[in-house]
Amino acid sequence: MLGDLATPEAIAALRVEMGLEESILHQYVRWIAAVLQGDLGDSIFFQLPVLTLIVDGLETSILLAIMTLIWIVILGLPIGILAAARRGSWLDQGLSGLSIFLASVPTFWVGLYLILIFAATLGWFPSSGYPSIFGEGGLTNLRYLILPSIALAAPNAALIIRLTRASMLDVYREDYVRTARAKGIHPIRVIVRHVFRNALLTVVSAFGFTIAALISEAVVTEMVFSLPGVGRMVVQSILRRDYPVIQGTILMIVLLYLTINLIVDIVNAWLDPRIKLQ
Repeated sequence: MLGDLATPEAIAALRVEMGLEESILHQYVRWIAAVLQGDLGDSIFFQLPVLTLIVDGLETSILLAIMTLIWIVILGLPIGILAAARRGSWLDQGLSGLSIFLASVPTFWVGLYLILIFAATLGWFPSSGYPSIFGEGGLTNLRYLILPSIALAAPNAALIIRLTRASMLDVYREDYVRTARAKGIHPIRVIVRHVFRNALLTVVSAFGFTIAALISEAVVTEMVFSLPGVGRMVVQSILRRDYPVIQGTILMIVLLYLTINLIVDIVNAWLDPRIKLQ
């Protein structure tokens, strides 16, 4: 902040201004008190409130997460259901092999190949950056997040595919499913009404872990595609030793993680009334 030529007096004055002369415990208590009032401090590098920087980055990160979840649902659930419905067939084996391949591919590798094929070669999508949807271009700016969301969704969709297939095969073995099939109920109705709903409980729980995984994996994706999100901001803040921003973003991520798990528990209780909310 002061440069290499700063005098000892200037350094001492800055330490007093930032409260570094206080004990660690006193600094922590003071920081907690400020957080409870909505004050996360100021960025050392940008000289702006940390909360302002986080809010600016949240738009990109939240939209990226939403689009990623949409891809996961579009790819994971139908493919998992189809693999379970055609269990043991060549289609089942092919889809299972696809899920294993997607699970083994690193996110950054998928991102780089998507950039090479769809941005650099075909020119269908932008390769980096993200202008806000509230600025010029509006919702058309979402095209900047298509490739990043696909790259982020690929390995996570593989988990949902395999888990959906396994959960549905477990439900298929239940007596009430065999009874429904013996009554001559249409197979699609059996799958939708009797199998999928009961298999969904495990899948919803997995979605909680998937969303939590997106928080860490989004860091790599935002770096590859140069997205101005919270994940990239964390990495840049670590490199700059901007500790107030690091503290604020980590706190925000922890609160988001806890909120997601609470929502998953509530959804599970709604799907299965036997689960009691304590």
